[in-house]
Amino acid sequence: MRDTIVEIFDEEVYKALNCKERDVVDIGAYIGDSAVYFALKGARRVIAVEPHPNAFREMLDNIKLNNLENVVVPLNVGLTSKPGKICIENVDIKITAMTYHRSGECDVMVPAITLADVVSKYGVNHDAILKMDCEGCEFDVILNDYEHVRVFKEVVLEYHTSSELLSKLLKVLARDYRCNVERFGKSVGMMYCLRNW
Repeated sequence: MRDTIVEIFDEEVYKALNCKERDVVDIGAYIGDSAVYFALKGARRVIAVEPHPNAFREMLDNIKLNNLENVVVPLNVGLTSKPGKICIENVDIKITAMTYHRSGECDVMVPAITLADVVSKYGVNHDAILKMDCEGCEFDVILNDYEHVRVFKEVVLEYHTSSELLSKLLKVLARDYRCNVERFGKSVGMMYCLRNW
């Protein structure tokens, strides 16, 4: 069993979110475990973004096994602040968590979309939740495309970074959000942010 299933369903790392009748944009949906969780908690719709092809295939199976085809919208793309393509490294490994996704050229490339694309194409409204666990893409998006981050009422993200970069993220988010940080170690934790307006 994947560690993320224990985190999401047993430890309930997303229990602070009220998903009922709301859209959730799930960036770094992995095998669909978080998307299934949000759907089971009453989300109106979950837009599940996962660039890794192996994780994406497993996500499709999990959506089908849970009869959530009408709730979860799976997208095999990566999220960046600018459209284009991203490189997927370690594509042959079975466990895709902690796989680094980067811009540039490599053997496996997938399309990249922006939050603007997601918001406009799927009609995401100001009551939506943005969940990000995308192994670094959150820094690119929050620091370089904040105008579309601030569309969301709630933002939750898992971070893996230094205190310096975490402070930079919090400073940007403080423009519109009250954030609580839960640290799991020196450079790992969760951030829960609620919009002030």
